[in-house]
Amino acid sequence: LSRPGCERSTMMGFPCLRRDGQFFACLHRTGESVIVKVSKDRVLALVAEDRGEHFAPNGRTFREWVAIPTELSATWAERLEEAWFFAGGE
Repeated sequence: LSRPGCERSTMMGFPCLRRDGQFFACLHRTGESVIVKVSKDRVLALVAEDRGEHFAPNGRTFREWVAIPTELSATWAERLEEAWFFAGGE
């Protein structure tokens, strides 16, 4: 994602992206999914629509993070954009 204020970093060992210092997306360390930060309601909607999975490393579910598996990689760019705007409070 090429946007002003977007930078590469790591989070819990995952390669990730930040917007002005705020994490908004990361690649699962196995490469099996892209994990994005969106509202908890959006997470629930994506999971209900089978367009994402709850992100629960070590069994702890993160309410505002959803994993988008490789089978849905065609939607990754759209989800990254969505997470970018969420991270900026838009």
